Amino acid sequence: MSAGSAAAYTGLVVGTPVPDDTPYPVAAPIGDIFLGESRQAPPWDVKMRDYRTPPASYFLPNSHMDAPAPISLKPAQADSVRAARPPADILSSFAGDPNFMLSLARGLTVLEAFSERKRPLTISQVAQRTQLSRASVRRCLYTLEQLGYVSQQDGHFALRPRVLHLGHAYFSSTSLVSAAQPILDNLSTRIHETSALAILDGTDILYLVRSEVQRVLTHALGMGSRLPAYCTSTGRLLLAHQPEAVLEAFFEHAELRPRTLQTKISRTELEAAFRRARELEYVLIDEELEPGLRAIAVPVRSLSGTVVAAISVSVKATRVSEAEMVARLLTPMREAAVAIGKLIGT
Repeated sequence: MSAGSAAAYTGLVVGTPVPDDTPYPVAAPIGDIFLGESRQAPPWDVKMRDYRTPPASYFLPNSHMDAPAPISLKPAQADSVRAARPPADILSSFAGDPNFMLSLARGLTVLEAFSERKRPLTISQVAQRTQLSRASVRRCLYTLEQLGYVSQQDGHFALRPRVLHLGHAYFSSTSLVSAAQPILDNLSTRIHETSALAILDGTDILYLVRSEVQRVLTHALGMGSRLPAYCTSTGRLLLAHQPEAVLEAFFEHAELRPRTLQTKISRTELEAAFRRARELEYVLIDEELEPGLRAIAVPVRSLSGTVVAAISVSVKATRVSEAEMVARLLTPMREAAVAIGKLIGT
């Protein structure tokens, strides 16, 4: 490691420029501070994140440090088919299985009925979404309320913060999240744009990691946020690499509705977009999810070559043209995807 690199991992003098050959500082703010063209070390009151253990050679092109051991992340093709089906169909498919706990499954199904709209639901609304009987939904909600997972007021139920423990347990146990975050942070620093890593989950995409330079979406997104797959660059790219059974389940159960005047919703249009995605090895979507928003996504492949996730970058359509996105963003995005892919293993 060079002297400049060593200094980067032992500390920085506040207010001094960071050398151009510095791979990444020990204490870097969430989103670098740019003063003119020079990158500056942050003041003490900026929230810091520790990068003393670089995740891959992506950060250290001139060093001899070994990358961490690969993380196992298999494409959940069967789970994607199952998640795309209505909840009642999923439960009925386990009929006769003595090891399947139907009451637990119903409770989890009721929890999943609450979307990110943050709107309280009545028993009838939950029953309609889950296709469970009102009596089953009532018992599930009563139990969840007693356990502190939902609250109830005037017959309307809403999630309580306790449900965050369930999601936090998953993300805390997934090494990919902590390993990929610095890679995305470095990518966003290089291109000065917001980037994200997501996987396919049923008919949605699920965000695992996000590095936000500036907000470009109307609604704030973070770890665990979901968006429909059909009208997002990440979702369309991941769907393009799914087997036929997953795509059939997707088209059967996805709610394809126009989010903007540009949204592709017909099967013919989407299948053509999937073919183009496989040919180009990237997807660029122009104002299909939200007016004024463009996004580009590239695949993250495991060491065996299987597409298991995708990196996306979102920009304001008035600020960055489609041609500039391809010319300026594609190469650094693909480099970051390769770095994350090396962490995933086979």
